[in-house]
Amino acid sequence: MNPVATWRRLLAEFAGTALLVTAVVGSGVMATTLSPDDVGLQLLENSVATAFALGALILTFGPVSGAHFNPVVSAADWFLGRRAGTGLTAGDLGGYALAQTLGAIAGSILANLMFDLAAVDFSGRDRSAGHLWLGEVVATAGLILLIFALARSGRSAVAPAAVGAYIGAAYWFTSSTSFANPAVTIGRAFTDTFAGIAPASVPGFVVAQLVGLAAGAALTLALYPGVGQAADEVVVAHDGGTAPTHAGRP
Repeated sequence: MNPVATWRRLLAEFAGTALLVTAVVGSGVMATTLSPDDVGLQLLENSVATAFALGALILTFGPVSGAHFNPVVSAADWFLGRRAGTGLTAGDLGGYALAQTLGAIAGSILANLMFDLAAVDFSGRDRSAGHLWLGEVVATAGLILLIFALARSGRSAVAPAAVGAYIGAAYWFTSSTSFANPAVTIGRAFTDTFAGIAPASVPGFVVAQLVGLAAGAALTLALYPGVGQAADEVVVAHDGGTAPTHAGRP
């Protein structure tokens, strides 16, 4: 159980998710400004900035809330930990998901304002296609497996680097450029920039992410049947950095 006051954890999830989306959207705007004729270079600039920002944000907010910044991570934490009496409670899950979603919207608005754009400008970038949804299933399932494998094997200390690296890589190996996050998906609908997604495309992405959550949780349970015992360590240990002592055990 996390001893940190609930309001502090929710504030950390709100602020962390907001800054993550600010990094995603802001780096996308900067990339299109600096490299207007090279989409590949734009994606490289966007993915590198996102990966580094995510790692830094996990280090910053992890000791307070676990630095989930993602409703599917929080949902997996609740689901996998409930039998062992660890991880988030159902009430925590609802609070985290709401804080993350509001933070993501705030992050898009902040990025828009920093680049002298309309505070809210809904995206016109259509991302509705079966192969993109499949990409989101793969990206989300891999993210869940990575995070909980690190927690169960006592390697939560490397989560900032590992999660940042995974998301940075998944920008390139998935067809969807790896949103892998319902809150971030909703937030990115509020900006008509490189990182945006049309509001009509959001439901398909969110459903695919939920399928990825189920697949990732099932695979994690198959590979690490005792993972629920480590749910309090997701994403970063809540006790100031002490990792569980079950390294190497499933």
